[in-house]
Amino acid sequence: MIGVTETEGDRAEWSFPALPGSVRSARHAVRDVLHHWGFDAAVGDVAVLLVSELVTNSLRYASGPIGVRLVRPHPDGAGPEVRADGQGLLVEVSDPVPDPPTERTAGPEDESGRGLQLLACSTRRWGTRRGKNGKTVWFELALPG
Repeated sequence: MIGVTETEGDRAEWSFPALPGSVRSARHAVRDVLHHWGFDAAVGDVAVLLVSELVTNSLRYASGPIGVRLVRPHPDGAGPEVRADGQGLLVEVSDPVPDPPTERTAGPEDESGRGLQLLACSTRRWGTRRGKNGKTVWFELALPG
């Protein structure tokens, strides 16, 4: 069962169980909110791809809930989140495992290991932070205009 925490205003938050179907549910939830917010399809496609990668990573290692949160920027750069310039879409994926993900180099035949490389190449910036109940991997997408 998906727990929708908030989808109004400038933030959307969900909690997904650590089950394979949650990747699909997370993709649909993110796509729907970004469409509702009026984001360009290209931004939505990248956000959905990266959320899918991060939720999949969480599923591989976590047995608890996986959180997904989107924060859209305010036109004046101010908002509920402190960011360098307030111009990017902030996306966070959290799970109860405290260890940060490990970036590795995938070989041509490897079926996994490219998620963090994809994240690094597709975002303005990204990082991880530890919390009381695990970790959060976050990224910021540049917006057109």
